[in-house]
Amino acid sequence: MPINNFLLPGAKVTTVYDVANSCRFNDDDSPHLHKTNSGAGNRDTFTFSTWVKRSTLGTEQRIFSSANTSGTNAYGALQFHPTYDDLIMFHYDGSSNYSYHRTNRQFKDPSAWLHICIAVDTTQSTASNRVKIYINGSQETSFRTETTPDQNTDMQWNTAEKHWVGAGDDDSGGQSRFFDGYLAETVFIDGLQLAPTSFGEFDSDSPNIWKPKNVSGLTFGTNGFYLDYEDSGTLGNDANGGTDFTSSGLAATDQATDTPTNNFATLNPLASLPNTSKSTFSEGNCVAVGGSNASYVNGGSTIGVANGKWYVETKLTASSDGDARCITGVTMDVSEISRINQDAGANNIAYAWHYGNIAVAGSTSGYTSLTTSAVNDIVGVALDMDNGKVYFSKNGSWINSGDPTSGATGTGAAPVAASTTGLRFFFSGSDSNARTMTTAYNFGGCPAFAISSGNADANGYGNFEYPPPSGYYSLCTKNLAEYG
Repeated sequence: MPINNFLLPGAKVTTVYDVANSCRFNDDDSPHLHKTNSGAGNRDTFTFSTWVKRSTLGTEQRIFSSANTSGTNAYGALQFHPTYDDLIMFHYDGSSNYSYHRTNRQFKDPSAWLHICIAVDTTQSTASNRVKIYINGSQETSFRTETTPDQNTDMQWNTAEKHWVGAGDDDSGGQSRFFDGYLAETVFIDGLQLAPTSFGEFDSDSPNIWKPKNVSGLTFGTNGFYLDYEDSGTLGNDANGGTDFTSSGLAATDQATDTPTNNFATLNPLASLPNTSKSTFSEGNCVAVGGSNASYVNGGSTIGVANGKWYVETKLTASSDGDARCITGVTMDVSEISRINQDAGANNIAYAWHYGNIAVAGSTSGYTSLTTSAVNDIVGVALDMDNGKVYFSKNGSWINSGDPTSGATGTGAAPVAASTTGLRFFFSGSDSNARTMTTAYNFGGCPAFAISSGNADANGYGNFEYPPPSGYYSLCTKNLAEYG
């Protein structure tokens, strides 16, 4: 199937249209946007489109929904299945599903942006044309369950009732089934069944690549809306000029620059140890809470690098006993991360900041007594893959008199040996089986801790507390296309 290759390191693609922002939905905060239409729109013909980057898998998460909570208890929803992560779009009249489409395909990639387009026109005489579901520009035709609405059926969406983005009805007028991840370019078209080419296009140079188009010129209709998430103070702003959505559980800091046209790295929940001490992730996979009863890597980055110079920040925000034995650094590959069952620096694949010192292959020999470390310190990691060096800073000062711009000299750096995979991944972890640690990572796309100053890289990407060293860049696909 066509892919959203803005995930792929090294994909040298220049987009015609750049998506500036997305919105991060952290399900722990019960985040959602909602509004009630002033009147019913066209209930048999409409289109819904959005770009999605998932964070948590294996839970019921509604992307868009509407419900009649005071009468028939009818509702309609677009959601992910709570167990299998397939996609479901259904409409229910209070007694049965009169429209139900559940894909055979599952969507379990927390690193990629995905485009979903739902195009409905129940006036069509051909049943298969009444509900069309497109993923990254291609129509889904294989369904685990498929119930097509009768001709001229009025659907639940576009009623004069409450609609939610990022949540669903909890059967009593409240909200539940919260989405966890990022949404971008969320659009509803009232009165037209549009093809996905109204919202995206295949790249002329790489025809398997599906990328966004500018939707501002579309005809939105009476109840249509366009959420571009570009107003951090009003994330529910309708850029089409209609009634804004009311936000709940969202803050200005949930505005992200991680988008379908510039995909940033996050921590990868699929690379966490699959055991009883497995880490939990939140804030768009930028916060990891290490499981107690283990000394494990909490998670590695979704993007690895083979060359170039890269900068990230991490902050230990909480420790169950106040001890700051936080570990952050670089490892060889995510398959190795999943097998580490000891201190993160205790083998030859990891190079880590370890309680204020540097650990190489499990040893701090030559790097002991460099500095101290405390909860709320911000640790910067500068990885120079061109010269095989890694540098660490604490609150903006490079430890061991480090100079990330020293090139092959590697002043104050730890050496990074050649990788058997050719790639290196950033990771976070802890070193004790007696404490639980919460670590916030900042790859630049949506910081998981407060930024007081704001510093971008030389290309203008990222949002960091401290300036990235000269020649170092945030880990995002636009920078990868140029330097990776």
